[in-house]
Amino acid sequence: MNVQDIYQYFKNPPPIYITKEVAVCYILSVLLEEGDSYGTALLKYIRANHPPYRISDTVLYAALNFLIDEAMLSGYWQNESGRGRPRRMYQVADGREEDAQQLAQLWHNFLGKSGEPLKSLVLN
Repeated sequence: MNVQDIYQYFKNPPPIYITKEVAVCYILSVLLEEGDSYGTALLKYIRANHPPYRISDTVLYAALNFLIDEAMLSGYWQNESGRGRPRRMYQVADGREEDAQQLAQLWHNFLGKSGEPLKSLVLN
């Protein structure tokens, strides 16, 4: 390692993998702002819109299952032409919008004002 390596690290830091708790808030935020979605789209959305962050498949589906168990999400199957099998789509459950909004706000708080990682998170 040399000094240039350190500068390079901070110029292009590795992704920050978020936890299940944060993933729950992220999912609700996306569903409220963008509408119904499916697992792979949620993974792609975080890469495209919040480049420092990543969610593993395992964490994403654990968070989705948690939200379904808590009756905050409902799911349905959607067929798409040209696609072999239907997709499992997720939406905020009827009557749970207020709870979803409160948790989604935690995602925005986590991001901070600029949408970038909070400095305290990067330095830890």
